[in-house]
Amino acid sequence: MILLDVIKALSNQTRLNILEWLKDPFAHFPAEELADYTPELGVCVSDIARKAGMSIPTVSVYLKTMSSANILTATRKDQWTYYKRNEQSIQQLAKHIQDSL
Repeated sequence: MILLDVIKALSNQTRLNILEWLKDPFAHFPAEELADYTPELGVCVSDIARKAGMSIPTVSVYLKTMSSANILTATRKDQWTYYKRNEQSIQQLAKHIQDSL
């Protein structure tokens, strides 16, 4: 984990919101959007874009930025991409901040 990459990836309110939404998808997304949800798979890009009120291409860039910083993981299923939090990386970040900053 490169701390500066993570901080840059989180330096946007929408990206912070996405991280929060993905922590508890059932609290933030309508049940019908999560009909096929599994914790292993995550939430579909189109559902995240709808929740954010943004276009899919814009949200895809945000998600790829967060994935490149290892905060999220992506899974392809057919033509869809799903994202979920990388809890191990997030815990490492929290520990690093606690221990070093």
